[in-house]
Amino acid sequence: EGGRGSHKTSLIKEAIRMGHNDLAEFHCDRGDFTTALKCFVRTRDYCTTTKHTVSMCLNVIKISIHMGNFTHVSNYVTKAESTPSGSDALLTSQLKIAAGLTHLSGKKYKLAARKFLEVNADLGSGFNEVASSQDVALYGSLCALAAFDRQELKAKLIDNSAFRTLLELFPEVRELVSDFYGSKYASCLSYLDKLKPDLLLDIHLHWHLSQLYEDIRSKAMIQYFSPFVTIDMTRMAAAFNTEVMQLEKELAKLIMAGLIPARIDSQNKVLHARHADKRHATFTKAVAMGEEYMRETQALLLRLNLLRADFTVKGAGETHGPSKSVRQERRVDAGDRPAASAFPLPLAEME
Repeated sequence: EGGRGSHKTSLIKEAIRMGHNDLAEFHCDRGDFTTALKCFVRTRDYCTTTKHTVSMCLNVIKISIHMGNFTHVSNYVTKAESTPSGSDALLTSQLKIAAGLTHLSGKKYKLAARKFLEVNADLGSGFNEVASSQDVALYGSLCALAAFDRQELKAKLIDNSAFRTLLELFPEVRELVSDFYGSKYASCLSYLDKLKPDLLLDIHLHWHLSQLYEDIRSKAMIQYFSPFVTIDMTRMAAAFNTEVMQLEKELAKLIMAGLIPARIDSQNKVLHARHADKRHATFTKAVAMGEEYMRETQALLLRLNLLRADFTVKGAGETHGPSKSVRQERRVDAGDRPAASAFPLPLAEME
């Protein structure tokens, strides 16, 4: 602090900025993140280059993530992205991770997955104080499985060569993704159960683990049932490594939510798909369109008749002239009379 005071006296911006950074890192090592954040924010007035500005933004992002203040993270990610700093792949990956964690904290799993899947494979240990490469592979995979449909999963995760490099660092997650896409749901869910004790200790993921697991399991059930008209619930329970009664409760919940168009035959333990009658739906839509057209036509005819009869409601103080139809009738009546001379005669000639 004494050195920072002397730097302020000398009015050397770079020395003042370095003094604030050193003091912030000291408070960060002590665990006093609030004071560290204040010191890092104070360096903003002493940044002389874009590199200094980006460094300040990254420092604030790291401290804000440790504090759980993701509003600050979002603001400074936007500020860093708008600062022209060249094509720095490491910086871009760090900002993508910070944005992904922000979306993850807000339970926006699809947006979080898209950010994590855009991380460059050359990240290495460049952001280990926030999330390692293995963490990025884990977060991106779980969020994608929970939020993406099958086409988007293939396009942005399975066929993503850059992200596959990160998946190689976490073989269990790689096998998990492969089994889910290959419809090997029993194996996929067993991998999830094996990973769960460790994931419950994850600083960023443990708050969202139950919701992510539920979404992944529900999506697996929807995809499993989609090609069938009827399916034996006993075989489906064996595929998901669960009891028939528990499976029936889960299916009933999905049907009530409108995610599976089906009916449960609880007596025979059979799930029947409910297919909409397209012919009836087409006729119903045509009748509704005809009725709507009739209403609009009748309303239009009524308006025309009211205007023709000059039957309009005028507000107090309004001095509107006659309607268009009345003016036309007056012009027609005036046309039957002899037209007056356009130029009046002089007074002497009139006498």
